[in-house]
Amino acid sequence: MPRNGYPRVALAAAYLLAVLAAGCGAAAGPKRALPGAVETGLAAYYSDSLQGKRTASGAPYDREAMTAAHRTLPFGTVVKVTNLANRRSVRVTINDRGPFGDGERIIDLSHAAAERIDMIGAGVVEVRVEVISAPR
Repeated sequence: MPRNGYPRVALAAAYLLAVLAAGCGAAAGPKRALPGAVETGLAAYYSDSLQGKRTASGAPYDREAMTAAHRTLPFGTVVKVTNLANRRSVRVTINDRGPFGDGERIIDLSHAAAERIDMIGAGVVEVRVEVISAPR
């Protein structure tokens, strides 16, 4: 091997390891839900046009059910979502993945859950999400 070939191989290997490490973090699966864990951010709710469509868990979306989508919490996790503008709260079960897009929203609620915390008019509100229980 030429003398100057070794540094190129070492650089290529280091680059590959960095890319793989970064990719593993980005592609990480759902985090373990710890009761009491809290997250604050924006919430929106599902469009009625999604009624009956399959969620990531396989269950059909039901606008009347108390369900939600979260990027990382395991399916079956129960969370308390509080609208920070009016302090109304609701318990929902995570059964879908999302929200996707802007990166600012942390949870999407079913229509019924959004009604319960009086966010239909606003569309997007700041919420506090607290893990109540998680599947084993």
